[in-house]
Amino acid sequence: MKSIKVFVLGLLFAYPGVGVLAQNESSFPQEVNTDTLWRKLEQVMADEYTGDLYLSVAEAQEYAVTQNRSLQNASLEVRKAHAQRWQTIASMLPQASGAVAYNDMFGYKADFQGREISMPAYVNHSVTASMTLSGQMIVAALLNNLAIEMQDITREQTESDLRGNVLESYLSVLVLEDVVALLDSSMNNMNVLAAQTLKAVEVGAAEQTDYDKIIVRVNSLKNSIGSTRRSLRLAYDALRVLLDVDSHTQLHLTNTIAQMLSAENALGILLEPYNIHNNFNYQLLEKNVDMAKHNVTMAGLAYVPSVTAAYVYTNKVYLSNEMTFNMQPPHMLQVNVNIPIWSSGNRAAAVTEKKIALQEAENTFSETKDNLDIQYQNLRYQLVNAYETYINQRDNRDVTNRVMNNMTTKYQWGAASSLELVTASNDLISAQQGYVNAVLTLVQARVALEKFLNNK
Repeated sequence: MKSIKVFVLGLLFAYPGVGVLAQNESSFPQEVNTDTLWRKLEQVMADEYTGDLYLSVAEAQEYAVTQNRSLQNASLEVRKAHAQRWQTIASMLPQASGAVAYNDMFGYKADFQGREISMPAYVNHSVTASMTLSGQMIVAALLNNLAIEMQDITREQTESDLRGNVLESYLSVLVLEDVVALLDSSMNNMNVLAAQTLKAVEVGAAEQTDYDKIIVRVNSLKNSIGSTRRSLRLAYDALRVLLDVDSHTQLHLTNTIAQMLSAENALGILLEPYNIHNNFNYQLLEKNVDMAKHNVTMAGLAYVPSVTAAYVYTNKVYLSNEMTFNMQPPHMLQVNVNIPIWSSGNRAAAVTEKKIALQEAENTFSETKDNLDIQYQNLRYQLVNAYETYINQRDNRDVTNRVMNNMTTKYQWGAASSLELVTASNDLISAQQGYVNAVLTLVQARVALEKFLNNK
């Protein structure tokens, strides 16, 4: 509670029109009603809202896919991989460049067998066209293709994670709103009972301890409501982050918990087919093995000669009418063949290293394939267990709520003690906590299985 007070006081200075101001520059209020301040802060934020957004869970997922910057970055990585591939391909295609050079020897004349040869200033124009080809460059282009495929798989995995996170965040908001509504109802009932008990104490029909017990319960409920409201605000903010909207956008969720947690929605995925090739981790590891194989090939091609061909056209224009001697040929063709002969074992060691890396990648891939089937069965079991726990916790919450209402009625008629009333209220709070945990566990289990199957 002390940390909450410090947090709220910090917000007061950020929003000076909210709540209680410090009495002077060096002192703070002795008592701060955090619930009141939080409500006022929410009102200030509501006054600054920038619009309303009504979303079902499916609409929220699609909205996040189109707006979320993390997913946009994943798409940009794919485009960047395409650009890198073209750079590799372009390096194997003909390249052309031109050059212009001015040369001035300041009137120098060369002596050629007793005859002076003028060396006037001149401008040299040249165009060079070249092409280089090697086995390693070809394999590098194939590696770029694999890199594009891996980046595309990563983008799809990021999108799948985003959809799952939106689903979890969406349902968290709905659950907390449901809890707040029930706690508010319990709080209203307890306030009525507290007022009635106080009157009974004043006329001597009840003891002061009965009233004190109810007040303790009221304060506990007040703390629970305040904590839950703040959690609800944080849940909304988490959803706003996933949707990439500003903090002042008012979100309105159109789906209900009953729609999202029906047996068909929660367990329907258990009937979907399992294809190991759809799993993102399997796909990435498979591409990783392919990449390791290409790396071995690239290392081996270091023994293969590379060829470079170039054509050069040169035009020398003298800036004087003096007689000179021009030995610059206008056309020239060059063909170079680079033949590896001896590298002191460097190339052999590189091939060995890549072969070891390939063996490691194959071992990891084989291990993953063996473990995926077991992981699939565990995820199915976890989903079934989570659904059974959710049903039990939901029923427990409903039962404890009925018990609380019944105990309230009995207490009003003098058929139940204050201790029984407080116990029933505590049971209701515990049941609510268990219900919230069960709902979130169920959603997480479903999302985990959806990501694993990746059935589009």
